[in-house]
Amino acid sequence: MCIFKEEQVITVHVDITETPSAGFDSEQVKLKAQELRERARKRREEEEKKLEREREKERIRAGKELLSTKRMAEENERKRFEAQRKAEKEEERRARERIRQKLQQDMVERRARLGSSMNSSTSSKSIETSKQEFKDPLKVDFSASSGYTATKKEVLMECLRSLRRQHEEEDEKVQRAFKALLVYVRNVVSNPDEGMFRKIRLSNPAFQARVGIFKEGVQFLELCGFERGEGSDFLVLPRNKVDMALLRSAGMVLHSAITNPFFGLLSK
Repeated sequence: MCIFKEEQVITVHVDITETPSAGFDSEQVKLKAQELRERARKRREEEEKKLEREREKERIRAGKELLSTKRMAEENERKRFEAQRKAEKEEERRARERIRQKLQQDMVERRARLGSSMNSSTSSKSIETSKQEFKDPLKVDFSASSGYTATKKEVLMECLRSLRRQHEEEDEKVQRAFKALLVYVRNVVSNPDEGMFRKIRLSNPAFQARVGIFKEGVQFLELCGFERGEGSDFLVLPRNKVDMALLRSAGMVLHSAITNPFFGLLSK
């Protein structure tokens, strides 16, 4: 008879702890790194926004300073311009006054010279006649040999003065008329034998635009010797009536009218 002993079973308790795998560690690191990057990105965005706000404030402040400086400069420029304009007007007024006084002095001296060669009664009558002639210079008789009559040059000048006074608001057109008249006069003086320079068609558009629009312009040419036949469309200066001295005087008067800004405005 076989006898088997009961085997003793020894129980051993083993504490088993799971060790994380390498793949799990890598995923955690990635998540942590992404979180850090996201935080850094948000901080940068916040800092950029803050910096942009500061920049905007600086731009606004600089803009206000620039606008204030610009307005101050404009105000100073306006004041300077007004002061300069005031000084110019004052100088113009003084210049007009000097010219007016000179004209009056010349008139007195001319009358004094006239009076020395005439008796009192003839002088009084002549001066009265001369006043009437200056009011309407185109009625002066060049051929008059007795009494006082305005010189041809004075009549030409008064004609241009009248043109300037009657059309004071059209200074540009008046100056253009003066220059056109000077061209007509110079052409005849330079080429007295050339018929084309001694004949002007009144209906010519260029003539009408520059001279024909002013009756005084046509009258000035007539004073220079140009004639218009009855019903004729031309102003003609006959060769035998070309007066070179008269035309040269007309040129001098026109040059004065063009270059003197106060021509005709101080003798109203």
